[in-house]
Amino acid sequence: MSQKVLLSSKEIHIILHRLACQLLERHLDFSDSVLIGLQPRGTFLARRLLELLETDYKVTGIPFGLLDITFYRDDFRRGDKTLAASSTHIDFLVEGKRVVLIDDVLFTGRSIRAALTALQSFGRPREIELLTLIDRRFSRHLPIQPDYRGRQVDAIGGERVKVCWKENEGEDAVYLISDKA
Repeated sequence: MSQKVLLSSKEIHIILHRLACQLLERHLDFSDSVLIGLQPRGTFLARRLLELLETDYKVTGIPFGLLDITFYRDDFRRGDKTLAASSTHIDFLVEGKRVVLIDDVLFTGRSIRAALTALQSFGRPREIELLTLIDRRFSRHLPIQPDYRGRQVDAIGGERVKVCWKENEGEDAVYLISDKA
């Protein structure tokens, strides 16, 4: 197994600032917008963006939530391994709001489809946007594309993209991992 660094800590830092600026350009004061991170891996990215918007760009009071999609996935009962659910923390309605769904990697699009279904429990948003750190194009099973992307990656075959966050793995980095030696 081999791994290649796709993004270093410094590159991730730059991309996070760019994504925060793109969100600001489109949502301004976030008065009718909300940020929702997808459990479990999108929560690190979502929290980082929220922190940047609040500290560096002085936008406060942004409604922020975490959405678990485990029971909405189309592969929920398909494998031998039981999927462990995370928790959902959304203490506001999304009715009429502009929702930004945030996940670390967009691969097949199935997680986002599950998130769209799960989100219906909290109201009918006016608009839903998708923000991802990594967009694995050429891998879609569904016609889903990000509105905001950090980096586009062309991973093929047995290659995987692994996003590491210092809060979880002790470092900020993105790796392309290949099963081939």
